Amino acid sequence: MSGRDSAAPYSGSRCLVTGGLGFIGANLVHRLAGAGADVTVVDAEVASHGANVHNIEGVARPVDVIRASVGDTDAVGDAVAAADYVFNCAGQVSHLDSMRDPLGDLELNARSHLALLELLRATNPGAPVVFTSTRQIYGRPKYFPVDEDHPVQPVDVNGVDKFAGEQYHVLYAHVHGMHACSLRLTNTYGPRMRLRDDRQGFVASFVRRALTGDVITLYGDGSMERDMVHVDDVVEALLLAASTPASSGEVVNLGHPVSLTLAEVAHAIVDAAGSGTVEYVPWPPERAAIDIGNYKGDFTKARKLLGWEPAVDFAAGITATVGFYREHRSWYL
Repeated sequence: MSGRDSAAPYSGSRCLVTGGLGFIGANLVHRLAGAGADVTVVDAEVASHGANVHNIEGVARPVDVIRASVGDTDAVGDAVAAADYVFNCAGQVSHLDSMRDPLGDLELNARSHLALLELLRATNPGAPVVFTSTRQIYGRPKYFPVDEDHPVQPVDVNGVDKFAGEQYHVLYAHVHGMHACSLRLTNTYGPRMRLRDDRQGFVASFVRRALTGDVITLYGDGSMERDMVHVDDVVEALLLAASTPASSGEVVNLGHPVSLTLAEVAHAIVDAAGSGTVEYVPWPPERAAIDIGNYKGDFTKARKLLGWEPAVDFAAGITATVGFYREHRSWYL
């Protein structure tokens, strides 16, 4: 948790959140609106992605929603030109989908973001823009903890395209003097994830299966380690990054000091839900080919540059997460 009120700079400001009907974007919308910001959401509402209009139910202030791709410059031009801050959370996150439709992933995670940056450069170059990247770009770690200097060697198309999208932002900061930066997110969990299928990460899949009394399937022995970060902590980092001038041109890891095995995560979710079971099966070839193994991130830079560190303990965070979906089951299952 930061030592300052990270939401204070946004009171009375105009904020644009791309992918704002999705998981991370919607949680950010709630925080910004609660701080007194005027928020505009841009979301293409791709059927297989995480957009859900219920994600902005109960928001503190009215939110304008533009149903369009971030790369549709005609549709988003006015909103981009008027924004004081841009939070670029749009994108395709499924690793398997990126391998099945690589050109579609290229459009959603690279070309459209370049179009957005060009629009910003032409009409509103002074607005800070923060991009949500991923630790997936590192590929299979060569050392632990993984810091920002670790080699980048993605194991799937999604990682390549997310890295391209990130580097466009960094390039525009260095070449065009824009305040653009990128946060490399690790496994993010919390309310407003897409639960209906397995496209938004293993935590969403585990939660769905537990709540429906189904089997959570773990590949191998479930001993792979991950650092889990609650979405509230991710939102905090986004707010800090956009309001910290020194973040311009930087890439910053997020992470958590406590690593958990997938088996520990699965059993914690089953315990929180009071239903579901866990079983272990061999690795399917298509998943084994793009799996990165263990991951442990180094977020020292986030602490020093942004004053950020995670505040949510996994046990408390997953209990609250399961409670949210139990209360709003019809919106997500």
